Amino acid sequence: MHRAPGSAIGGSLLGTPLRLGVAWRLSRCSGSPAEAPDRSVEEGSFLQWLLLLIPVTAFGLGTWQVQRRQWKLQLIAELESRVRAEPVPLPADPVELNSLEYRPVKVRGRFDHSKELYMLPRTMVDPAREAREAGRIGSSAENGAYVITPFHCPDLGTTILVNRGFVPRRKVNPETRQKGQIEGEMELVGMVRLSEKRKPFVPENSPQTNHWHYRDLEAMARVTGADPIFIDADFKSTVPGGPIGGQTRVTLRNEHLQYIVTWYGLCAATAYMWFKKFGRRKLLFLR
Repeated sequence: MHRAPGSAIGGSLLGTPLRLGVAWRLSRCSGSPAEAPDRSVEEGSFLQWLLLLIPVTAFGLGTWQVQRRQWKLQLIAELESRVRAEPVPLPADPVELNSLEYRPVKVRGRFDHSKELYMLPRTMVDPAREAREAGRIGSSAENGAYVITPFHCPDLGTTILVNRGFVPRRKVNPETRQKGQIEGEMELVGMVRLSEKRKPFVPENSPQTNHWHYRDLEAMARVTGADPIFIDADFKSTVPGGPIGGQTRVTLRNEHLQYIVTWYGLCAATAYMWFKKFGRRKLLFLR
């Protein structure tokens, strides 16, 4: 029995889209399982190399801290050597002072007690007490101020600023320590200190109330009429009833060893975790 030409044509036209659609669905279904593992392998490979950056970075930071520690130890050694050096005459050229911070110098002159400045709040530098209280939360140190006094030096033709030392708060008023107000010419030994910038959270200086919180030598010089030259008088300058000298804190923080242990420890821990997660697979694959 012969089919009509029209029905044959119709069947072929209707049959072709049907077979193409089935083939497309089958090819799509058969392609998905093959592509999914490829994507997961790529993502896993990217993730494992990304996680490897953690121990690598930690190792780099630990090595950097080793170098920083060496630099700090050298700086501390240079500072201690400078502090213990024999005093030299105060240079006549103020520019030379920029390379002499913490260097002992000697000067001769007389105080002008009428123009005292007060740096506060301060606690007395006392290494023995600080060693006893190391690690404690509180401190027994008394609160007070540093007394900054103009010191006229006839030989140099200049007036400098001298930190005479610490007085408790009840002795800030000069009338309460008249015996300590030295008169006449004398020789002083002190350490050169440079101007400093205000640190975060430190209040602004208040020349109007004579409250100074940091060394702004230019402002102090304008108020007193002195030159912007500043020294901390040594402990030998202390007189009965006067400020206690030797208030120069020369210690430098050196916590780099803690940072070294922290970064190298993090490197070791994360490297172990990475090897446990990914390294074993690579070894098994190589075998």
